[in-house]
Amino acid sequence: MGYVEAGGYDRDMSYIDDRVVADPTGDRRWPVAAGRYRLVGSRACPWAHRAIITRRLTGLDVGPEETGPAPLSLGLCGPTHDWKSWTFDLDPDSVDPVLGVGRLRDCYLHRYADYPKGITVPALVEIGSKAVVTNDFRTMVTDLATEWAPLHRPGAPDLYPAGLQAEIDAMADVNFRTVNNGVYRCGFAGDQASYEEAFAALFSRLDELEEHLADRRYLVGDHLTLADVYLFATLVRFDHVYHGHFKCNRNRIAEMPNLWGYLRDLFQTPGFGDTVNLDQIKQHYYRVHTDINPTGVVAVGPDPAAFYTPHDRDRLGGTPFHNAAGDATAPAAPRPEDVRDGDEAGAFV
Repeated sequence: MGYVEAGGYDRDMSYIDDRVVADPTGDRRWPVAAGRYRLVGSRACPWAHRAIITRRLTGLDVGPEETGPAPLSLGLCGPTHDWKSWTFDLDPDSVDPVLGVGRLRDCYLHRYADYPKGITVPALVEIGSKAVVTNDFRTMVTDLATEWAPLHRPGAPDLYPAGLQAEIDAMADVNFRTVNNGVYRCGFAGDQASYEEAFAALFSRLDELEEHLADRRYLVGDHLTLADVYLFATLVRFDHVYHGHFKCNRNRIAEMPNLWGYLRDLFQTPGFGDTVNLDQIKQHYYRVHTDINPTGVVAVGPDPAAFYTPHDRDRLGGTPFHNAAGDATAPAAPRPEDVRDGDEAGAFV
């Protein structure tokens, strides 16, 4: 996640960049196959949250037959971890029931015995070998939305439509630099000048997004796309964590009418709010980042009930789910095996 260091915060963006694709021709390419891989994430981590949402929206938790095992199963790590690894604290005996490991680090070492970098989520793990295939959240999420299409559920939305890909990529890129990673650049800045530079870029972009969303329901086009998935993972954490913990405190998202309505609209859409666990999110940030919060005291507010208040965003037109066939539908409720203690229906916030 990062730690305070001298100067500006510089995220290490080098990952295991293998990909799981429909046509695995070429180096570092693995074939899409039902039941072969397990997505390991955490409800605490925004980068993993993107993959968890995309899996739900596209139906990789149910598959084309909507019965039987999920084409892509889900392992969930607990909200806190030590320097070594994310751990499976939410499962019986703190062991993932499919992979049979207690630490995600084990899966990295099954791939590389001397893996030198941080143990990150999301990670796609090959179940048979218990080895990480990729932890590159950038290509992983796009591939789940596109390359995995043969295993999507009936009525799955197209989150990355061909005619909008350039616009989605451009939107995602600037939002990543200024907002998604921008909050970390504020929180982990090692000097005043670096913090103020990141702070200015963050709120300048939020002001632009506030204006952008004044007359449109979604970021790109008339329906949900990956651009919305990416921004949601940051916005839903903003008032509860980033505003105070990362000193992103010019204002809350709840004080920006268009962004706040947009966030509530997404939260109330199946596949978004039902993947959020604010308790785990706050436990992670306030207890793991001991250099920022050495007491480990976890903030109590704000009241999450606000996410359920009316948003009136449907007046802007557009619909959440769309695909080329015109038969896109919302995902069903989460599968029982994807629910852990603390995730029960009604307890996500």
